[in-house]
Amino acid sequence: MSEVFDEEALRAELAEDRPPHAGPWSQLGAAVVTGLIGVAGVVGSLGLGLGRLTAPGPGLWPFVVSVVITTLSVVLALTGRRGTDTEKFSRASVMTAIAVLTLVLLALLLPLIGFEIPSLLLTFVWLRFLGKESWRSSIAISVATVAAFYLLFVVLLQIPLPRLI
Repeated sequence: MSEVFDEEALRAELAEDRPPHAGPWSQLGAAVVTGLIGVAGVVGSLGLGLGRLTAPGPGLWPFVVSVVITTLSVVLALTGRRGTDTEKFSRASVMTAIAVLTLVLLALLLPLIGFEIPSLLLTFVWLRFLGKESWRSSIAISVATVAAFYLLFVVLLQIPLPRLI
């Protein structure tokens, strides 16, 4: 009997730390947004060319992933309105949006100025501002990470990444 009480007390304690429930419209909104992303991925991957199973084209895997995203979005739209696991937007939501925005900026800057500077800035922003690391460790880890990626992908594996030099 005490185990049941402890379990109920734990659930109550965990519920206090959660943001309020966002409601069914949030589930539907999430389904629509991810569905649009999935459809855009399908269209973009078709533009790259799917190829054949024996000779896959560059768009085959993005196509597969986009179809999965679109399918799961439809499932969420149909069943998610009854779910109670969504949370209202909070500071954590803004942090996630900033993280996604920095990834988009990385993708946009990569072909223009190479991978070094955008990767360094992305790593630094994530460590310092999203992860609340110290300035010193953020700088050191960012530089070390980009150097390690450079050595691994450019020097050792000889992958033709867009680079400054």
